[in-house]
Amino acid sequence: MDKRFSEIKLFQVKPDKTQQFEAMIETMTSFQKVCEGCIYVKYIKRFYTIDGIEPGEPPRELTKIIKCVKYYSYWEFDTKENYGQAIKLFFDNFYKELQKLLISPFDISSGYQFE
Repeated sequence: MDKRFSEIKLFQVKPDKTQQFEAMIETMTSFQKVCEGCIYVKYIKRFYTIDGIEPGEPPRELTKIIKCVKYYSYWEFDTKENYGQAIKLFFDNFYKELQKLLISPFDISSGYQFE
């Protein structure tokens, strides 16, 4: 069996644009789930940090926004070819609107999973 292909995106959202971004997450997720070869897609919002805690303690909740609110997405595919087609459609449909909500272009890391 071929290894699955995955990507992780980091979105650094302007603090006053979080509601708009979270509304877009619903639209983007619905779109992403039906792309050919999509196995899984999920978004998270960073609420916690492990900075300044002792090993074994639970993470500490973030108390203030410094310059942005960070969101991450994880998108998994059966092949890199299907991923390539899907990411093009994602950019075509969402890139311009997303850029208005971010402090910088989103960062994408992609590759094969280890089982």
